[in-house]
Amino acid sequence: MTLSSDGIRFSVLDRSRTREGEDGSQALRDTVRLAQRVEELGYHRFWVSEHHSVPGVAGSAPTVLAAAVAGATSAIRVGTGGVMLPNHQPMVVAEQFGVLESLFPGRIDMGLGRSVGFTDGIRRALGRDRDDAERFGEQLTELLGWFTGTQTAHPQVHARPAEGLRVPAYVLAIGEGASIAAVAGLPLVVGDLRGRERMLSAIDAYRSAFRPSAWAREPYVVVSGTVAVAGSEEAARRLLIPEAWSLAYSRTRGVFPPLTPAERVEELTMTEKQRGFFESGLRGHVYGTEEQVGEALERVVKESGAQEVLVTTSTYDRAALLDSYRRLARVAGMAGPADAEG
Repeated sequence: MTLSSDGIRFSVLDRSRTREGEDGSQALRDTVRLAQRVEELGYHRFWVSEHHSVPGVAGSAPTVLAAAVAGATSAIRVGTGGVMLPNHQPMVVAEQFGVLESLFPGRIDMGLGRSVGFTDGIRRALGRDRDDAERFGEQLTELLGWFTGTQTAHPQVHARPAEGLRVPAYVLAIGEGASIAAVAGLPLVVGDLRGRERMLSAIDAYRSAFRPSAWAREPYVVVSGTVAVAGSEEAARRLLIPEAWSLAYSRTRGVFPPLTPAERVEELTMTEKQRGFFESGLRGHVYGTEEQVGEALERVVKESGAQEVLVTTSTYDRAALLDSYRRLARVAGMAGPADAEG
């Protein structure tokens, strides 16, 4: 098995991570510029995420950011990874994606998740409750119905210009969410690569329960996670350090901070608890030289049967991040701009 000969697609999800000493506007502009670069490298999709009240993440309005990305690129597919459906009214989500698809026909993806705000304060600000995540399946059915004109929750109401359009929908999930994707007959985006056993179990359950639909005739699996490629294994590992420290800091301080340079993190005096979280944050990712990463990804694809890999890497050094994506493009056998179809 080789990644290029087997037609495995590679895509990018960027979370618009802020960096120490920079504001959110810089992070958002960096996301748009990164999309332009990965399009040149031949990646299939570029997705953006939804987070609320997180100091380390600027991406709070994914459909707005997706519009900026689509406007700055020409061929790569653009979408969300994802819009957290329990935070929104399905009709409004349909309208937003209807506008995107109308402006950039054939290039828009609708990635959907079932998470709600992660603190009580954020949930109250969004007008949501923790239990709203349990309505994800119901909301998903309503959302798809706004596109087909078959929704029954609000008779004689129509989502314009969404109705009649077909925006590919993807479910970001594991566990129960994977079952919802299967019943709805939608592609599944599942991660992360560190929890391999849990990920494979979710994929097996998804394939077993999959029901063909007007949206997808057969299962389609996208595996997601951090992939870092550099000239040496140690250099690739250093790319993981800023995000691992942000995770450790958030677990011990309650706030997910902007990214810190790797060399600064290496000089920090960590508590025993922080060190434990930090070391845990470095383990299980796919990283190394091009040869090492190629072998690791071939194993992932073989074990999971995935048709696509969605890379979610974040690090402080933008140049090193772009170099990692450039090296990964070589590993994957990409050659030139992405195809706008599929």
